[in-house]
Amino acid sequence: MKKILLLIMALGALASCDDFLAEEPRSEMSVDQFFSYPSHAYNAVNILYRSGAPSFYSTGVYSGSRAMLGGYMTGLYDNDYKGQEVHVQHSQNLTLNGDNLAGYFDGSWDACYLAISRANLAISNIAETPDLTDSEIKQLEAEARFFRAFNYYYLVKTFGDVPLVLEAYSSLENLYVERTPVAQVYAQIVEDLKYAVDQGGLDNLPMPANGFRISKGTAATLLADVYLNMSGYPVQDDNYAEAASAARTVINSGNFSLIQHGADESQSAYNVLRTSDNEDEYIYTIEYDASISENYWQPAICYPNSATAWGIFKYSITNNAYKPMPALLWIYDEANDLRIQEKQYFHSSLTYMEDDQEITKTFEVSPYLWHDDEALFETGKNNKDMVVYRYAEVLLIAAEAIAQSEGVTTEAIGYLADVRARAYWETDRSAIVADLTGLSVDDFVKEVWKERLRELALEYRIWSDIQRTHMFPVTSEANKGDITFEDVVGHTTVWGKTIQEKHLLFPISENERQRNPNLTQNTGY
Repeated sequence: MKKILLLIMALGALASCDDFLAEEPRSEMSVDQFFSYPSHAYNAVNILYRSGAPSFYSTGVYSGSRAMLGGYMTGLYDNDYKGQEVHVQHSQNLTLNGDNLAGYFDGSWDACYLAISRANLAISNIAETPDLTDSEIKQLEAEARFFRAFNYYYLVKTFGDVPLVLEAYSSLENLYVERTPVAQVYAQIVEDLKYAVDQGGLDNLPMPANGFRISKGTAATLLADVYLNMSGYPVQDDNYAEAASAARTVINSGNFSLIQHGADESQSAYNVLRTSDNEDEYIYTIEYDASISENYWQPAICYPNSATAWGIFKYSITNNAYKPMPALLWIYDEANDLRIQEKQYFHSSLTYMEDDQEITKTFEVSPYLWHDDEALFETGKNNKDMVVYRYAEVLLIAAEAIAQSEGVTTEAIGYLADVRARAYWETDRSAIVADLTGLSVDDFVKEVWKERLRELALEYRIWSDIQRTHMFPVTSEANKGDITFEDVVGHTTVWGKTIQEKHLLFPISENERQRNPNLTQNTGY
């Protein structure tokens, strides 16, 4: 069954009317009027599922998604249409600044702050809505706080210090808000997520089992990820211990599990991940329904632009918008890792029938994880949800956080082994455990980093991991599967560009700085 259909309504019409009007326009509603019924409160929260940072996972056929920008920065991903997509060019050439990509960064900044404004409005008014039960109030506020945290997390990871606005309304005297230190923004993110985890009354379930609404597990996973990324910003005394604790909230519930392999490689866990929306591995997913929206192009970016000429797809165009470069593909051990085998995470061939003849096309390696037969060959409309957080990532967060705070324990080894054993499907798990046992903390943590690269290669984590570790993964064709790490500052990408300290944050749009003179620019731009 296909999920809840979120009833999204625009809140921009919540404008109050001047007293001299004898009658309020029916197309407008004051805030006091809007939060008059339980449905109003639900709608105020429902719109957050489609506002700001969640929308950055939606893919355009030419531009890719905003979540891909960091991948382009690394030089490990390409886009066939980068000739017209200037954000890709500037990212790969490390020439991006607040002027040449002002409009692009406006889109991220404005969308996040609109979502935050909506979340603030909901948080300020949900408790005052008539006829809501106490449990509904806690649930809706927890969801609103989750999305406020999710948007601020994107902003702080992207831009560093950003204005922290927590009120639903701003006076003219407070119109030009200064940037808030990163540590203070993180503290607010943690506060919101702890509320959602501890006080929100949410069920600790996979998102598909929770009516496709934010669950306690969703909030705990984001909290664990936040703590893992807070090195250098000590909001708490031990962020690794806090990350481990949040991850264990998910793990110890017993309600989440890794997808298991089927009878053959076509029914592998990774092909289930590609085709199914209802799995206990899914912690946070963004819903798509072809009957509502047709602008989600993920299947069309599973093939190069040259495939458009084959004339077999229902999409008008294809484009390898997140094309893995060879140096990225070399992270996998071709002999043992199922993820790099044909038609698992990636593919480079397609066989189909035409005029009773079997035709096989070969092409550059492209993502396969988003391939959808029905969308590509029958409808031209995608119905598959985008998975943002999976249980596999929680296990990897827990493995790293436990190792950093408690040492390389049997528990930490087990979590990493669970993820690696699924990929090394012909290797006994005990052999994997044996290889990890006895490693130093530093060596073990690097093994987790390697597994994050491999497991999350198409989930846009690579730049976030580089930002937090300040380390760049180095691979070679001669030793596929071997990964070493070097300082990211000073690393020269495959495009011959050298990464500088300033590149670990993106510039603030000069348009935003013109609108708000109190916004300073990030160092180096």
